[in-house]
Amino acid sequence: MILPGATLGMLGGGQLGRMFVTAAQTMGYKVIVLEPDANSPAGIIADQHICAKYTDETALAQLAELCDAVTTEFENIPATVLSYLEAKTVVHPSSQALSSTQNRLVEKAFIESLGISVAPYAAIRSMADIDAIADSFTFPAIIKAASFGYDGKGQAVCDTADDVRAAFAALNEVECVLEQRINLEREVSTVLARSQSGEVTNFPVSENVHVNGILHSTTVPSSVPEQQAQKAVEMADTIADGLGYVGTMAVEFFISKEGDILANEIAPRPHNSGHFTLDACETSQFEQQVRMLCGLPSGNCELTSPVVMINLLGDVWGSSQPHWDTLLSQPENKLHLYGKKEARPGRKMGHFNVLSDTVEQATKVALQTFEDLQAD
Repeated sequence: MILPGATLGMLGGGQLGRMFVTAAQTMGYKVIVLEPDANSPAGIIADQHICAKYTDETALAQLAELCDAVTTEFENIPATVLSYLEAKTVVHPSSQALSSTQNRLVEKAFIESLGISVAPYAAIRSMADIDAIADSFTFPAIIKAASFGYDGKGQAVCDTADDVRAAFAALNEVECVLEQRINLEREVSTVLARSQSGEVTNFPVSENVHVNGILHSTTVPSSVPEQQAQKAVEMADTIADGLGYVGTMAVEFFISKEGDILANEIAPRPHNSGHFTLDACETSQFEQQVRMLCGLPSGNCELTSPVVMINLLGDVWGSSQPHWDTLLSQPENKLHLYGKKEARPGRKMGHFNVLSDTVEQATKVALQTFEDLQAD
């Protein structure tokens, strides 16, 4: 076990890194963040901020020398960076686990190799690939850049093969995946923690609503039938075992109106849909991340209250601050802001959790609060 008083490293300085830093410091650890942005949300509260590119070997060597263990907040850190650090210190998740999730085509093939279904898809690496599937692929569909896409970025909805050609050109003809849109009933995700010995603990399944490709709300408990929820959990656990994963991770699922459960994406890190755990669970997903990194036993993942989480994007700011007084006047509301200096449309600035005796009441308060919050 790596015990309090030790120093932990975080690759990445965004809001997920910030919430890890808070959890780790609360437990008595020191945290060093490596992040190129001098004003990053995690860097400004860390015990030390190494301001450098993730691939800077001098900075990485310094991080490895100072830290008893290192983790990451997002999957776009080059796997070679983790390989370099693995030779010098404890690193979770591993470079191998990360490399399986950095490319959508590699990720889908890995998920299928475990016997888990994904939405029908095709690899698009050239215009010739589009010609080859133009007559056989079922539209509508979504084309996504195979790498470096998140929150709806690098994606486009396509109703015809010509739409695919135009979108592929707009994406500068980078490697893409074309996914068939399914007859969607709901979207859910499950966050888990897997230890170095392979023990898996699961948070409750959450039900998610996306707007413009970005998560808007998460509701727990979900309205998913228990049998389907349990199946999603089992599938996520199988994925974690297949990766040999150590740490906190999430898997997003589509549930079709026909009842099919399809894996959408793996997030090898804490996840936006797991932010409800900060206020509505015995242990947060970020404390679990600390525990798994340090070889500590899992915390209790039980839900303590029905909860609705609402994301706060820069759009809510308008030309002024949101009406925080309306949010904070409600005792059920728990506000989390990420310390970002500039609010921009589509940028995640924070979130709030609404706790209540019932999901229905939490939903009602969340919707009204979000409406009242928005700046003039």
